[in-house]
Amino acid sequence: MPDPVIADEQLAALLRDAAAQPAGPTDVATMRRAGRARAATRAPGPAMPATDTTIGGVPVRVYRPGARVTVVYLHGGGFVLGDLETHDALVRRFAAATDGTVVAVDYRRAPEDPWPAAVDDAVAVLTGLAGTGAPIAVAGDSAGGLLAILAALRLRGTVPLLAQLLICPNTDPTLRSPSVTGKGQGWLLDADTLREWIAMWLPDPATRALPATNALVADLRGLPPALIVTAEHDPLRDEGDAYAARLRDAGVPVIHRCEPGLIHNFPTLRDVSPACAAAESRFLADAAALLS
Repeated sequence: MPDPVIADEQLAALLRDAAAQPAGPTDVATMRRAGRARAATRAPGPAMPATDTTIGGVPVRVYRPGARVTVVYLHGGGFVLGDLETHDALVRRFAAATDGTVVAVDYRRAPEDPWPAAVDDAVAVLTGLAGTGAPIAVAGDSAGGLLAILAALRLRGTVPLLAQLLICPNTDPTLRSPSVTGKGQGWLLDADTLREWIAMWLPDPATRALPATNALVADLRGLPPALIVTAEHDPLRDEGDAYAARLRDAGVPVIHRCEPGLIHNFPTLRDVSPACAAAESRFLADAAALLS
């Protein structure tokens, strides 16, 4: 079997370096600190007004307040990691590219607060914004993508949403798709680690196949138009692709692209890889067009 094609040499070198490193700590507190430290080494996002406040009782960071459209952003991190700081640069790029207000949600994470806490927080923010009269969309990457979907499902018919904008979403907490097996090791997102995180968020295995937690078994009719970008070497590729297909079957307009040669959550690697930067720019351009 030929070696897999990686989008550029910079990304290939990063993967080689990662494979040569010893396994790091696995306790949640240390991983959270490490995630913040990595984020601090990345180029900052565009300068713009940003305010930390609360909406619906939930901590949020509001970027570019007062723009025509508002996007509620749910960060990734396996329902366990990630926060406003790890995703600050990404969210700033998103706000600048879409010319919108972006509300990044500091939702409650597992294991301290398992499901449905994070979804409750996303719903509270969206509901709190609904009275402003501005068009609202929901967005997220990885685990945040699933939170965005589940919030949209819960609010269907009560809070109109302009769009769902998803990067490498985790749509199936059972992790049964073939790409989880085929890409589950060696591509930075480790499938066994993700299973541990999902077990913290959904401690009862029976809940992982319910429509309230699993976008691949939920009724998707009536959801807002979607932009979904997946990546060839992402363990979550197949479930993101399957979600796009199920949306189309439900009559929901979908823009879907699988980025060749890239890995999970490629926007965080834009400083390293020109291919990752170009792919994020394509996503941002599509998001801006969908929100216009």
